[in-house]
Amino acid sequence: MQKREQICDFELITRIKEGDEVAFRIVFDSYSSKLYYFCLRFLKDKEPCQEVVQEVFMSLWINREKLDTQYPIAPYLYTISRRLTLNVLRQVANSQNAMEKMWLNLQTSSNETEELVYLEDLQRFTEQVLASLPKQQQLVYRMSRQQELSYDEIAEELNISRNTVKNHLVSALKTLRTQLQKAFSILY
Repeated sequence: MQKREQICDFELITRIKEGDEVAFRIVFDSYSSKLYYFCLRFLKDKEPCQEVVQEVFMSLWINREKLDTQYPIAPYLYTISRRLTLNVLRQVANSQNAMEKMWLNLQTSSNETEELVYLEDLQRFTEQVLASLPKQQQLVYRMSRQQELSYDEIAEELNISRNTVKNHLVSALKTLRTQLQKAFSILY
């Protein structure tokens, strides 16, 4: 029985090589569902399996002149199916990796954006609190925190004692801390 099938197979290959569409249809009808289920075992999704089967038969038709009539058609079809199925699996793996990387980048940029918004809000809030402080405290705070001057440098520039600089800064920081705690207790 197998010899008869092979004879038919070899005959079909010869006819396909000559461009016989009826012979091609016979091969398609004989193998398309087998190839589909072969792919389905690996891909677990109908659409890609259907696409692989279509590509297998397109490849068969396009490369029909290269077929060797001494070999059966089934191994040729299964080899192409396996190669295309592996390609689909690689694409899925690559697209999953790409999706994961994109998601991580999106989360990172989202976190960075969120942090920037929080930082801007915090800076605005700090400026509002500072504006409510006495002028001398504001000046000492800005010189200490924004210009990064030491107590001695501030004292010398403002012509006040080092202790006065320290008291102004402690008062400003205490007010700022109290206002931040109130604001956070309202928000959270």
